[in-house]
Amino acid sequence: MIVRSSDRLRAAEEVLSQLREELGAIGVTLPSLRVDPISLASDDPYPLIDLGRCNLDTAMRLTAVLHGVPR
Repeated sequence: MIVRSSDRLRAAEEVLSQLREELGAIGVTLPSLRVDPISLASDDPYPLIDLGRCNLDTAMRLTAVLHGVPR
């Protein structure tokens, strides 16, 4: 099955939006969160989401939230 690049981008942007919203709900903002443009150009069915860089405070908050998630 061939997935068109517009469909791949739309799917990635939808997931990106949901991820940004969920992270925001727990007080975590990743300022560099984006769709990776290089992976979007590849033949993989779905592009990568680049979580990007964040400051120490954001990393500590994200770690605290993940620590509370049952495994």
